[in-house]
Order: sequence, then structure tokens, then C-alpha cells
Amino acid sequence: MPANTVRFKQVDVFTSVPFKGNPLAVIFDADALSADQMQAIAHWTNLSETTFLLKPTDAAADYRVRIFTTHGELPFAGHPTLGTAHALLESGYQPKQPGKLVQQCGVGLVELQAIHEDSGDAHGAWAFAAPPARITPLPEQQYAALSTALRSDAIDFSAPPCAVDNGAPWLVVRVNSARECLALEPEAATLAELVHSVGTHGLAVYGPHDADGPATFEVRCLMMGGGFGVGEDPVTGSANAALAGLLSAQHLRPAARYTARQGTALGRAGKIVVRYDDTNGKTWIGGSSVTVVDGSFRMP
Repeated sequence: MPANTVRFKQVDVFTSVPFKGNPLAVIFDADALSADQMQAIAHWTNLSETTFLLKPTDAAADYRVRIFTTHGELPFAGHPTLGTAHALLESGYQPKQPGKLVQQCGVGLVELQAIHEDSGDAHGAWAFAAPPARITPLPEQQYAALSTALRSDAIDFSAPPCAVDNGAPWLVVRVNSARECLALEPEAATLAELVHSVGTHGLAVYGPHDADGPATFEVRCLMMGGGFGVGEDPVTGSANAALAGLLSAQHLRPAARYTARQGTALGRAGKIVVRYDDTNGKTWIGGSSVTVVDGSFRMP
């Protein structure tokens, strides 16, 4: 490979069909890059996240990753975790334990495991174990402000909205149906003020589909600045992990396994598979990934 270049892949995550998931840039062999260089690259790719693969400093890890948005670094994010694992495996990496990976990142060590259902990925779909999360209910005196910000009377307050922080802080809100979720047209400035007031950077709103629907839940994630950037995210691993944990904490789990659809409002078709492993106390967030661009990245 020519000097001043590093390996690069652009991966679509939570889909096996190019252009239907959430894109991620993955930069290999990034140990020599400074944080400023990483940030500059992430700003240039202009994707929601760009990841940088490094040698692990923890002997238990297969690899280390740093995750950058266009404006800052995140200690953890879900679709970068799955997309980076896919890129690494496709490059020929052999895990220390077959069918398992351990990622070192800002929140510590994150486990991944291969899954083989619903996957069009030659390497099989993968799932990550949701990191521990801090759950803080939204104060009831802010319920009216939330309804105003969402411009909706469809919020299901019987499942109290909560701030959930697993390394990426989301305000998780349930509405009455998938249809109501897709119909939301929030007042952005008011919503951003509310979201920031509870220490989060985005809203994860979800609603149940009918029993014969395309998934158990419809999910939308609206990013409100901070480390997240601004706009609607196509498919979001950290928010779906936050939702899975909140459903469990609120005793609202629909089953030991459920699916979520995300990105519909943007013309995407992201699919997330959630599985609760009560024996080991873990929640697995999984999906397929597909490589769209494969080549090298020229450094200045």
C-alpha cells in the first residue's frame, strides 16, 4: 500500500442490502493517528460515526476502537460496534474465540457474538451485549412540555419516559402505535431544550406494530446536538440497547426475543434483533452488515 494511506471500508449496518441501513466509515491501522487527525477524518466523512481500529491495550480484547462523530468522540455506540466488527472480520481477522469478539472502547470491554438468523452477510450477523445503563425517569412536571415538543397527544405515559445512558445518552419515549411514531413532526428547538435539560443528546421514540406487522416496534431516533450531531439517525444500536434495557426495567418486555424496524421515515429499512439472555443477565442487540466501499484512505 502506498505511503500515507490506510485501509478503509464503508459499511452499511443493520441491513444486508446496500443503502438501506446506517453507513459507517472504518479506518484500519489507526494507531499512529492523533485524536485531532481522527476528528478531522470523521468531520470529512460527514457520516454519523467514523471508527478507528487500533491494537488493544487489554489482553482480553480482540481489538480497540475509537468512535467519532463529526464533532466529537463517543465512548460507545451500537451501529459502529457492529459495523467495525464486520469490517475487521471481512479483512481476514480470526477471533481469539470462534464466534465471539471482545471490543475495547471508551466504556470498557464490549462482548459480541455471531448470530446466523436473518442474515445476508457472508460472515453472519453479529450482536453486541448491551453495556450497563443508567436509567432516570423524566420528571412528571415535564410531561406537558414533552407533548408540546413532540406536537402529539399519543405519548403512552403508562410507560414513563426515561433518560437512558449506556455511553450514549437518549431520552426514550413510548407512543401508542408504530403509526403514531412515524407521524411525529416535533418542534425541534423546543424538543432539543427538553432533551438537553435531562442530560441527553437525542430522543428515541418507539411504538408497537400490530401483531402481524413487519416488526415488534417502530423506532425513530432524533439527534439534538451534543456529541450526536443533529438530524434523524437511520438505525441506532445504542438507542435500541437503551430501549431493550428500559423495557426490561419497566417489565414491558414483549418476549425473550423481538425485532425493531428503524429508518422507515428516511426511506431506509433497518432491522434490529433483540434477545434477552436471562441465564447470563445479558441483552444482545444484533443485525446484519454489508460492505459498500472497500479501498484505502489517503492521509494528508
